Amino acid sequence: MPRPTVHRAPFGSVQGTRTDLWTLDSGTGVRAGVLTYGASLHRLTVPDATGAGASVVRSLATLDDYTGKHPYFGAVVGRYANRIAHGRFVLDGTEHHIPANDRGHALHGGPDGFHTKVWQASPDRTDDSVSLRLTLHSPDGDMGFPGALDATVTYTLDESGTLAVDYASVTDRPTVVNLTNHAYFDLAGHDDVLGHTLQVDADSYLPVDDDGIPLGPPAEVGGTPFDLTAPQVLGERLGTENAQLRAAGGFDHCWVLRDSGGGLRRAARLTAPDAARVMEVWTTEPGIQVYTANQLDGSFTDGTGRRHGRHGSLCLETQHLPDSPNRPDLPSTVLRPGDTARSRTELRFPHLGS
Repeated sequence: MPRPTVHRAPFGSVQGTRTDLWTLDSGTGVRAGVLTYGASLHRLTVPDATGAGASVVRSLATLDDYTGKHPYFGAVVGRYANRIAHGRFVLDGTEHHIPANDRGHALHGGPDGFHTKVWQASPDRTDDSVSLRLTLHSPDGDMGFPGALDATVTYTLDESGTLAVDYASVTDRPTVVNLTNHAYFDLAGHDDVLGHTLQVDADSYLPVDDDGIPLGPPAEVGGTPFDLTAPQVLGERLGTENAQLRAAGGFDHCWVLRDSGGGLRRAARLTAPDAARVMEVWTTEPGIQVYTANQLDGSFTDGTGRRHGRHGSLCLETQHLPDSPNRPDLPSTVLRPGDTARSRTELRFPHLGS
Protein backbone atom coordinates (compact mmCIF):
# COMPACT_ATOMS: atom_id res chain seq x y z
CA MET A 1 0.00 0.00 0.00
CA PRO A 2 1.39 3.47 -0.88
CA ARG A 3 2.43 5.59 2.09
CA PRO A 4 0.68 8.90 2.77
CA THR A 5 2.49 11.92 1.33
CA VAL A 6 2.38 15.70 1.61
CA HIS A 7 3.64 18.32 -0.82
CA ARG A 8 3.48 22.08 -1.33
CA ALA A 9 2.80 24.23 -4.40
CA PRO A 10 2.70 28.04 -4.66
CA PHE A 11 -0.76 29.60 -4.86
CA GLY A 12 0.15 33.26 -5.39
CA SER A 13 0.84 36.09 -2.99
CA VAL A 14 -1.26 38.60 -1.11
CA GLN A 15 0.25 41.98 -0.20
CA GLY A 16 3.71 40.52 -0.79
CA THR A 17 3.14 37.44 1.35
CA ARG A 18 3.40 34.06 -0.33
CA THR A 19 0.53 31.62 -0.03
CA ASP A 20 0.70 27.89 -0.68
CA LEU A 21 -1.54 24.98 -1.53
CA TRP A 22 -0.57 21.94 0.52
CA THR A 23 -1.81 18.55 -0.64
CA LEU A 24 -2.23 15.71 1.85
CA ASP A 25 -2.50 12.35 0.07
CA SER A 26 -3.67 9.29 1.98
CA GLY A 27 -2.20 6.95 -0.62
CA THR A 28 -5.61 5.27 -0.83
CA GLY A 29 -7.46 7.75 -3.04
CA VAL A 30 -8.43 10.49 -0.59
CA ARG A 31 -6.56 13.80 -0.99
CA ALA A 32 -7.02 17.08 0.87
CA GLY A 33 -5.84 20.41 -0.52
CA VAL A 34 -5.33 23.09 2.15
CA LEU A 35 -4.48 26.74 1.51
CA THR A 36 -2.39 28.78 3.90
CA TYR A 37 -4.74 31.66 3.06
CA GLY A 38 -7.56 31.34 5.56
CA ALA A 39 -6.35 27.83 6.51
CA SER A 40 -8.91 26.90 3.86
CA LEU A 41 -9.97 23.43 2.78
CA HIS A 42 -9.69 24.05 -0.97
CA ARG A 43 -10.20 20.51 -2.18
CA LEU A 44 -11.17 17.14 -0.73
CA THR A 45 -11.02 14.37 -3.31
CA VAL A 46 -12.90 11.24 -2.27
CA PRO A 47 -13.50 8.12 -4.40
CA ASP A 48 -17.08 6.97 -4.78
CA ALA A 49 -18.22 3.38 -4.38
CA THR A 50 -16.90 2.56 -7.88
CA GLY A 51 -13.51 4.14 -7.22
CA ALA A 52 -14.09 7.32 -9.25
CA GLY A 53 -12.59 10.32 -7.47
CA ALA A 54 -14.02 13.84 -7.25
CA SER A 55 -13.81 16.72 -4.80
CA VAL A 56 -16.65 16.84 -2.29
CA VAL A 57 -16.10 20.50 -1.36
CA ARG A 58 -16.86 23.58 -3.44
CA SER A 59 -13.94 25.94 -4.01
CA LEU A 60 -12.85 29.09 -5.82
CA ALA A 61 -10.46 29.23 -8.76
CA THR A 62 -7.68 31.63 -7.76
CA LEU A 63 -6.18 33.47 -4.82
CA ASP A 64 -7.74 36.69 -6.09
CA ASP A 65 -11.13 35.01 -5.73
CA TYR A 66 -10.34 34.04 -2.14
CA THR A 67 -9.02 37.47 -1.18
CA GLY A 68 -12.15 39.13 -2.57
CA LYS A 69 -15.41 39.20 -0.68
CA HIS A 70 -16.90 35.71 -0.66
CA PRO A 71 -19.02 33.58 1.69
CA TYR A 72 -16.09 31.88 3.49
CA PHE A 73 -15.47 29.03 1.02
CA GLY A 74 -13.58 26.36 2.96
CA ALA A 75 -12.09 28.84 5.43
CA VAL A 76 -11.36 28.54 9.12
CA VAL A 77 -13.44 31.33 10.62
CA GLY A 78 -12.73 33.11 13.88
CA ARG A 79 -11.99 34.51 16.36
CA TYR A 80 -15.69 33.81 16.83
CA ALA A 81 -17.62 31.64 14.36
CA ASN A 82 -21.29 32.41 13.78
CA ARG A 83 -22.95 35.53 15.17
CA ILE A 84 -22.50 37.86 18.12
CA ALA A 85 -25.61 39.98 18.50
CA HIS A 86 -25.08 43.66 17.69
CA GLY A 87 -21.32 43.04 17.64
CA ARG A 88 -20.92 43.46 21.37
CA PHE A 89 -20.53 41.40 24.52
CA VAL A 90 -19.49 41.90 28.14
CA LEU A 91 -16.62 39.91 29.63
CA ASP A 92 -15.58 40.36 33.26
CA GLY A 93 -17.48 43.65 33.42
CA THR A 94 -15.97 45.21 30.29
CA GLU A 95 -17.97 45.68 27.10
CA HIS A 96 -16.22 44.79 23.85
CA HIS A 97 -17.29 45.80 20.35
CA ILE A 98 -16.76 43.74 17.19
CA PRO A 99 -17.36 45.31 13.76
CA ALA A 100 -20.86 44.49 12.57
CA ASN A 101 -20.62 42.87 9.14
CA ASP A 102 -23.98 41.08 8.84
CA ARG A 103 -27.27 42.93 9.29
CA GLY A 104 -25.98 44.87 12.27
CA HIS A 105 -24.29 41.89 13.93
CA ALA A 106 -20.77 40.43 13.99
CA LEU A 107 -20.43 37.32 11.82
CA HIS A 108 -17.46 34.90 11.81
CA GLY A 109 -15.13 37.22 13.69
CA GLY A 110 -15.82 40.40 11.74
CA PRO A 111 -14.85 41.56 8.23
CA ASP A 112 -11.13 40.90 8.72
CA GLY A 113 -11.40 37.64 10.61
CA PHE A 114 -9.16 34.60 10.45
CA HIS A 115 -10.46 33.74 6.97
CA THR A 116 -8.51 36.75 5.62
CA LYS A 117 -5.15 35.83 7.17
CA VAL A 118 -2.15 33.91 5.83
CA TRP A 119 -1.38 31.13 8.30
CA GLN A 120 2.05 29.62 8.91
CA ALA A 121 2.25 25.96 7.91
CA SER A 122 4.42 23.00 8.86
CA PRO A 123 3.86 19.44 7.58
CA ASP A 124 4.43 16.11 9.31
CA ARG A 125 4.19 12.47 8.30
CA THR A 126 3.96 9.10 10.01
CA ASP A 127 3.68 5.60 8.60
CA ASP A 128 -0.11 5.83 8.35
CA SER A 129 -0.97 9.56 8.20
CA VAL A 130 0.07 13.01 7.03
CA SER A 131 -0.73 16.30 8.72
CA LEU A 132 -0.46 20.03 8.24
CA ARG A 133 -0.18 22.29 11.28
CA LEU A 134 -1.26 25.88 10.68
CA THR A 135 -0.68 28.65 13.21
CA LEU A 136 -1.89 32.23 13.51
CA HIS A 137 -1.16 35.01 16.00
CA SER A 138 -4.11 37.32 16.57
CA PRO A 139 -2.99 40.42 18.51
CA ASP A 140 -4.81 42.01 21.42
CA GLY A 141 -7.68 44.07 20.05
CA ASP A 142 -7.85 42.23 16.72
CA MET A 143 -11.37 42.94 15.40
CA GLY A 144 -12.16 44.27 18.88
CA PHE A 145 -11.53 41.00 20.72
CA PRO A 146 -9.57 41.24 23.98
CA GLY A 147 -6.27 39.45 24.49
CA ALA A 148 -3.62 38.14 22.15
CA LEU A 149 -4.66 34.73 20.83
CA ASP A 150 -2.47 32.03 19.33
CA ALA A 151 -4.55 29.64 17.25
CA THR A 152 -3.46 26.29 15.83
CA VAL A 153 -5.41 24.26 13.30
CA THR A 154 -4.09 20.82 12.31
CA TYR A 155 -5.43 18.86 9.37
CA THR A 156 -4.59 15.13 9.55
CA LEU A 157 -5.39 12.63 6.81
CA ASP A 158 -4.88 8.95 7.54
CA GLU A 159 -4.72 5.95 5.25
CA SER A 160 -8.35 5.05 6.02
CA GLY A 161 -9.39 8.32 4.37
CA THR A 162 -10.51 10.10 7.54
CA LEU A 163 -9.73 13.83 7.62
CA ALA A 164 -9.40 15.17 11.16
CA VAL A 165 -9.30 18.87 12.04
CA ASP A 166 -7.93 19.77 15.46
CA TYR A 167 -8.29 23.27 16.89
CA ALA A 168 -6.29 24.68 19.82
CA SER A 169 -6.14 28.25 21.13
CA VAL A 170 -4.35 30.00 24.00
CA THR A 171 -4.55 33.59 25.19
CA ASP A 172 -2.77 36.06 27.46
CA ARG A 173 -6.00 37.76 28.60
CA PRO A 174 -9.56 36.56 29.04
CA THR A 175 -11.30 36.40 25.68
CA VAL A 176 -13.87 34.38 23.74
CA VAL A 177 -13.06 31.93 20.97
CA ASN A 178 -15.12 29.72 18.68
CA LEU A 179 -13.42 28.26 15.60
CA THR A 180 -14.91 26.20 12.80
CA ASN A 181 -14.39 25.30 9.16
CA HIS A 182 -16.78 26.73 6.58
CA ALA A 183 -16.45 24.12 3.81
CA TYR A 184 -19.35 23.78 1.38
CA PHE A 185 -20.04 20.08 0.78
CA ASP A 186 -21.46 18.43 -2.34
CA LEU A 187 -21.05 14.67 -2.57
CA ALA A 188 -22.48 14.20 -6.06
CA GLY A 189 -21.46 17.13 -8.27
CA HIS A 190 -25.04 17.96 -9.28
CA ASP A 191 -26.47 21.46 -9.64
CA ASP A 192 -27.93 21.25 -6.15
CA VAL A 193 -27.84 19.08 -3.03
CA LEU A 194 -31.62 18.79 -2.70
CA GLY A 195 -31.42 15.07 -3.42
CA HIS A 196 -28.86 14.47 -0.67
CA THR A 197 -30.02 12.79 2.52
CA LEU A 198 -29.03 14.37 5.83
CA GLN A 199 -29.21 13.03 9.36
CA VAL A 200 -28.29 15.17 12.39
CA ASP A 201 -27.88 13.50 15.77
CA ALA A 202 -29.62 16.22 17.78
CA ASP A 203 -32.96 16.51 19.54
CA SER A 204 -33.07 20.31 19.69
CA TYR A 205 -32.02 23.37 17.72
CA LEU A 206 -31.90 27.13 18.15
CA PRO A 207 -34.72 29.05 16.46
CA VAL A 208 -33.49 32.44 15.22
CA ASP A 209 -34.87 35.85 14.35
CA ASP A 210 -34.72 37.33 10.86
CA ASP A 211 -31.07 38.30 11.46
CA GLY A 212 -29.99 34.79 12.48
CA ILE A 213 -29.73 35.59 16.21
CA PRO A 214 -31.10 32.91 18.58
CA LEU A 215 -34.52 33.86 19.92
CA GLY A 216 -34.38 31.94 23.17
CA PRO A 217 -33.58 28.52 24.57
CA PRO A 218 -33.19 25.46 22.35
CA ALA A 219 -36.43 24.05 20.94
CA GLU A 220 -37.29 20.41 20.40
CA VAL A 221 -37.03 19.33 16.76
CA GLY A 222 -39.92 16.87 17.00
CA GLY A 223 -42.81 17.70 14.68
CA THR A 224 -40.79 20.30 12.74
CA PRO A 225 -38.72 20.27 9.51
CA PHE A 226 -35.67 20.42 11.79
CA ASP A 227 -36.23 16.84 12.92
CA LEU A 228 -33.32 15.12 11.21
CA THR A 229 -32.90 12.40 13.82
CA ALA A 230 -33.61 9.95 11.00
CA PRO A 231 -32.23 10.47 7.46
CA GLN A 232 -34.26 13.00 5.47
CA VAL A 233 -34.07 14.15 1.84
CA LEU A 234 -32.97 17.79 1.95
CA GLY A 235 -35.28 18.99 -0.80
CA GLU A 236 -38.32 17.59 0.99
CA ARG A 237 -37.36 19.27 4.25
CA LEU A 238 -36.55 22.62 2.64
CA GLY A 239 -39.84 22.53 0.74
CA THR A 240 -41.84 22.41 3.97
CA GLU A 241 -43.86 25.51 4.85
CA ASN A 242 -42.24 26.84 8.02
CA ALA A 243 -41.59 30.38 9.24
CA GLN A 244 -38.00 29.61 10.24
CA LEU A 245 -37.19 28.11 6.83
CA ARG A 246 -38.97 30.91 5.00
CA ALA A 247 -37.04 33.65 6.82
CA ALA A 248 -33.63 32.03 6.23
CA GLY A 249 -34.34 30.67 2.74
CA GLY A 250 -33.48 27.18 3.96
CA PHE A 251 -31.43 25.85 6.83
CA ASP A 252 -29.11 28.33 8.53
CA HIS A 253 -29.53 27.06 12.06
CA CYS A 254 -27.53 25.50 14.86
CA TRP A 255 -28.51 22.07 16.15
CA VAL A 256 -27.64 21.31 19.79
CA LEU A 257 -25.91 17.95 19.80
CA ARG A 258 -26.54 15.30 22.40
CA ASP A 259 -24.18 15.65 25.33
CA SER A 260 -21.05 13.54 25.04
CA GLY A 261 -19.14 14.88 28.03
CA GLY A 262 -16.70 16.52 25.63
CA GLY A 263 -15.91 13.28 23.82
CA LEU A 264 -15.99 12.57 20.12
CA ARG A 265 -19.38 11.49 18.76
CA ARG A 266 -21.21 11.53 15.46
CA ALA A 267 -22.99 14.79 14.66
CA ALA A 268 -24.24 14.28 11.11
CA ARG A 269 -24.38 11.84 8.21
CA LEU A 270 -24.68 13.09 4.62
CA THR A 271 -25.47 10.70 1.75
CA ALA A 272 -25.36 11.38 -1.99
CA PRO A 273 -28.56 10.73 -3.96
CA ASP A 274 -27.16 7.49 -5.40
CA ALA A 275 -25.49 6.57 -2.08
CA ALA A 276 -22.15 6.33 -3.93
CA ARG A 277 -20.59 8.62 -1.34
CA VAL A 278 -21.38 8.89 2.36
CA MET A 279 -19.78 11.35 4.78
CA GLU A 280 -20.07 11.35 8.56
CA VAL A 281 -19.13 14.33 10.72
CA TRP A 282 -17.81 13.49 14.18
CA THR A 283 -16.97 16.19 16.70
CA THR A 284 -16.32 17.13 20.31
CA GLU A 285 -18.22 20.42 19.85
CA PRO A 286 -21.69 20.97 21.37
CA GLY A 287 -23.33 22.23 18.18
CA ILE A 288 -23.43 22.02 14.40
CA GLN A 289 -24.61 24.82 12.12
CA VAL A 290 -26.27 23.52 8.97
CA TYR A 291 -26.29 26.10 6.17
CA THR A 292 -27.78 25.19 2.81
CA ALA A 293 -26.07 27.95 0.78
CA ASN A 294 -29.24 30.02 0.76
CA GLN A 295 -27.55 33.26 -0.33
CA LEU A 296 -25.35 31.87 -3.11
CA ASP A 297 -26.56 33.18 -6.48
CA GLY A 298 -24.15 31.79 -9.06
CA SER A 299 -21.76 34.75 -8.95
CA PHE A 300 -18.89 32.55 -7.68
CA THR A 301 -17.24 29.87 -9.82
CA ASP A 302 -14.64 27.16 -9.36
CA GLY A 303 -11.62 26.37 -11.52
CA THR A 304 -13.79 24.64 -14.13
CA GLY A 305 -16.19 27.55 -14.49
CA ARG A 306 -18.90 25.77 -12.54
CA ARG A 307 -21.14 28.23 -10.73
CA HIS A 308 -21.99 27.97 -7.05
CA GLY A 309 -25.72 28.49 -6.79
CA ARG A 310 -28.44 28.50 -4.17
CA HIS A 311 -28.77 25.13 -2.42
CA GLY A 312 -25.90 23.85 -4.55
CA SER A 313 -23.98 22.72 -1.46
CA LEU A 314 -24.25 22.79 2.31
CA CYS A 315 -22.05 23.63 5.27
CA LEU A 316 -21.80 21.44 8.37
CA GLU A 317 -20.04 23.77 10.82
CA THR A 318 -19.14 22.13 14.13
CA GLN A 319 -18.92 24.79 16.81
CA HIS A 320 -20.10 26.27 20.06
CA LEU A 321 -23.49 27.92 19.88
CA PRO A 322 -24.16 31.33 18.30
CA ASP A 323 -24.13 34.44 20.50
CA SER A 324 -22.83 32.42 23.47
CA PRO A 325 -20.88 35.43 24.86
CA ASN A 326 -24.27 37.07 25.49
CA ARG A 327 -26.01 33.89 26.62
CA PRO A 328 -24.90 32.57 30.03
CA ASP A 329 -27.37 29.69 29.62
CA LEU A 330 -25.30 28.27 26.73
CA PRO A 331 -21.93 26.46 26.95
CA SER A 332 -19.22 29.02 27.63
CA THR A 333 -16.74 30.14 24.98
CA VAL A 334 -14.61 32.11 27.44
CA LEU A 335 -10.89 31.30 27.32
CA ARG A 336 -8.57 32.42 30.12
CA PRO A 337 -4.77 32.52 30.42
CA GLY A 338 -3.32 29.13 31.30
CA ASP A 339 -6.15 27.24 29.62
CA THR A 340 -6.34 25.82 26.09
CA ALA A 341 -9.52 25.78 24.03
CA ARG A 342 -9.48 22.48 22.14
CA SER A 343 -11.84 20.73 19.80
CA ARG A 344 -11.69 18.00 17.17
CA THR A 345 -13.81 17.30 14.13
CA GLU A 346 -13.46 14.29 11.83
CA LEU A 347 -14.82 13.73 8.35
CA ARG A 348 -15.28 10.00 7.82
CA PHE A 349 -16.32 8.21 4.64
CA PRO A 350 -17.87 4.86 5.58
CA HIS A 351 -18.58 3.88 1.97
CA LEU A 352 -14.81 3.39 1.58
CA GLY A 353 -15.06 0.45 3.96
CA SER A 354 -12.73 1.85 6.61
